Amino acid sequence: MTGKAKPKKHTAKEIAAKVDAATTNRGGGKAGLADRSGVGKGGHAKYECPHCKTTAPDVKSMQIHHDAKHPKTPFDEAKLINLHANHAVESSKPRPGVRGSFKK
Repeated sequence: MTGKAKPKKHTAKEIAAKVDAATTNRGGGKAGLADRSGVGKGGHAKYECPHCKTTAPDVKSMQIHHDAKHPKTPFDEAKLINLHANHAVESSKPRPGVRGSFKK
């Protein structure tokens, strides 16, 4: 037990932040491949604002963004850019840095 004069080594906030950083998927490596590809269930940024190119996961979030950031223009769902429909993964394309990717 520490006294009043001695500072604690770690606060509960620091420990909670460390636990969160260690246990939350941040989207790197193979675990986040589906999110980065934007195909299927992955890719949380589904819609893109046509005015400022900000992304949102669904129409409701995009409408909230639009009402807050672009109040003078009317919200039109048809103008939203669907990133999942436009994005196609090309698997035959050689990846840079992989041995033999520059062979023709």
